[in-house]
Amino acid sequence: DKKLEHFLTLPYAHLVIELFQKEQPQIVLFGASTIGRDMAPRVASALRCGLTADCTSLEIGEHYEKKTDTHYPALLYQIRPAFGGNIIATIINPDMWPQMATVREGVMKKEILDVAHKGTKNMLDTKLPAELFAVEIIERHVEKSKVNLKNAHIIVAGGYGVGSKENFQLLQELAEVLGADIAGSRAAVDAGFIEHSRQVGQTGVTVRPRLYIAVGISGAVQHRAGMDQSSMIISVNTDPHAPINQIADYTIIGDVAEVIPRMIKYYRKHMK
Repeated sequence: DKKLEHFLTLPYAHLVIELFQKEQPQIVLFGASTIGRDMAPRVASALRCGLTADCTSLEIGEHYEKKTDTHYPALLYQIRPAFGGNIIATIINPDMWPQMATVREGVMKKEILDVAHKGTKNMLDTKLPAELFAVEIIERHVEKSKVNLKNAHIIVAGGYGVGSKENFQLLQELAEVLGADIAGSRAAVDAGFIEHSRQVGQTGVTVRPRLYIAVGISGAVQHRAGMDQSSMIISVNTDPHAPINQIADYTIIGDVAEVIPRMIKYYRKHMK
């Protein structure tokens, strides 16, 4: 329908609710995009089912409910940081289906495209009442994103431990030498060291580069949720007991102002 060319909350939600009522799916996943975060709660409220937002992992597993003495052979485990990122919560929805979750971009590994795979298209006949179009789009302005951390192969990320905006210039210099992108933790963003569009973590973007250099980052759960799937992690930190060191492949214990200039000098000398 031409009226559905651009996203509008009311008609889109109406169609999705109608589809789910007809098809009765067990599991429904939305992208945790602007549209997904708008529509998923409306759909969940209309269907009176649960919704777990911003999941960082999904699994299928068993569950035994003691109160009702019921065994569920296969439920969706919806996994996400909770309580400010201090714990990882595993959430299930055994009774009110569909089991619904929004999933952040970048948390799932991209699989190799199977060009031989073919899907099927099912047509849904429905009516769109006029009252669903109470809001009308008059103009659309779309600005292309200037930051693309999700596709970066190498990321140099700084935390509050970097110390200052001036020290972040050292990270920028290292990133330029490596052909990397620059990023930061939430603490660094809150301190004004780097802009929010470059924040990695639960409240930022999720990345999985080939190399992630974490400088002055303690490694709180909410930050690790956004980068722990990186192929290789190098931590530069003054604290040998920092949580980030537990997942790092290599750890350099030292001051940012000493370590980073040495790394820049070495890479400039030896990189081809």
